[in-house]
Amino acid sequence: MSLAESVVAVPRYGAQSMTAPLRDVVVVRPGVAFGSAFDDAAHGFLHPVDLDLAIREHVAFVDLLSSLGPTVHLLDGDELATGADAVYPFDPLLVTDRGAIPLRPGKLNRRPEVAALERWTTAAGIPTAGRIDAPGTVEGGDTFWLRPDLFCIGRTLRTNDAGARQLASLIGGDVRIFDTPYWRGPAELIHLMSVISPVADDLAVVFLPLLPAGLWELLNDLGIRLVEVPEEEFPTLGCNVLAVRPGVVILAEGNPAVAGALAASGCEVHTYPATEIGINGSGGPTCMTRPIFRG
Repeated sequence: MSLAESVVAVPRYGAQSMTAPLRDVVVVRPGVAFGSAFDDAAHGFLHPVDLDLAIREHVAFVDLLSSLGPTVHLLDGDELATGADAVYPFDPLLVTDRGAIPLRPGKLNRRPEVAALERWTTAAGIPTAGRIDAPGTVEGGDTFWLRPDLFCIGRTLRTNDAGARQLASLIGGDVRIFDTPYWRGPAELIHLMSVISPVADDLAVVFLPLLPAGLWELLNDLGIRLVEVPEEEFPTLGCNVLAVRPGVVILAEGNPAVAGALAASGCEVHTYPATEIGINGSGGPTCMTRPIFRG
């Protein structure tokens, strides 16, 4: 399906939640660029890509996501022609109740994705509510809604102070900014959402060793229960969990401790194979989606 064919009017937009029922979501099919991602070290892939396997895994993910209720707007990575990372559309764009906010990734080779996704949102009838300008940088992986009126931004190696302040101004209201650890630097970048995934109003999956202390304090103040990710399941995307609706989640296969803890906390857990489409490119189910409407 071409980009033009995938565009339909979206009567509702706004996704100021990480856990409200997911109604409309953009997903990008891996293409030729994804298959050659390992050839360019800037992409940060772990090993040469098996594109056929990646496509099968992506199909399984989309089928699972669709079966749980959301309308999936499937874009073609080859049609977008913006590079290997386009399969992770959470980073270049944010959709608020007032419209889309095209971001400005700190990862230089991701910037062409911004205009491509804005073309889609415009064609779908979603207004642009603002944008991030130089020298600011912001990536979606450094942002999340803890409540519809409480927005969190991570200041990281990809989201700088200027970008965080611009985005806070565009969002308005209660915005909290947290510094994330340098950890292992650009080669193994930590986004804010690398270490937290809200999955219900009162439940979040966290990797405590890298969680900003101020964010830990906020979670405790709000009475949010924590599902802790063990160190051995952090590299396999155990902290990257997509809530389709409160307590109904999608998790990459190979994280039995997290899956068990989520189930014990009352969640309905669904898994998909993520070897090539996820672990190799360090992108979990949240990364592979850009929510357009939750509610």
